[in-house]
Amino acid sequence: MARDHEPDPGALHHLADEELMRLVRSSDPRAFAVVYERHRGSAFSLAYRMCGTRTAAEDVVQEAFLALWRSGGRYDARRGSVRTWVLGIVHNRAIDALRRATVHDRRRASDEGLEERFETGERTDAEVARRAEASEIRSALGELPSEQSQVIELAYYGGFTHAEIADMLGAPLGTVKGRMRLGLEKLRGQLDGLAPEGGI
Repeated sequence: MARDHEPDPGALHHLADEELMRLVRSSDPRAFAVVYERHRGSAFSLAYRMCGTRTAAEDVVQEAFLALWRSGGRYDARRGSVRTWVLGIVHNRAIDALRRATVHDRRRASDEGLEERFETGERTDAEVARRAEASEIRSALGELPSEQSQVIELAYYGGFTHAEIADMLGAPLGTVKGRMRLGLEKLRGQLDGLAPEGGI
């Protein structure tokens, strides 16, 4: 028989996300399970679109929900919905995974001597310029408000449309377009002509 102060397990499914997160903050595994069931699909979809493989996406989702369990107390309803927060964690973990994969591939290429094939001056100069530009863009994105950088990164790295981003974040389409427009305007100002025509 459940204690008086413990929610009935069946009733948890009827609670709003914000109410569930208050229970997660108290280390309630049943509430966490409900949050996981509600958001694992969209979390996996985002991770898969960003990482490109099922295995990598599954790893990212696992890391993201483990982080959610450990840091549930950090959720602040004033800053957005639980869904937005979850997808934000997934997004960050996916970016980390992509960076790790890039480092791993570069080391493997170096070990196999493949980099020697790209030592011609023209290709080397182009690669240096490309990496410098990518670094500048990443730095500029970091200066944007989180809600603006999130939609830009979902579109740029995840390949999502405005409508898909709006659906994932549970935000109106007009809001997503507005954040995208403002973010891109700020990016262009910060990059000061760095991005090529047709790019960011």
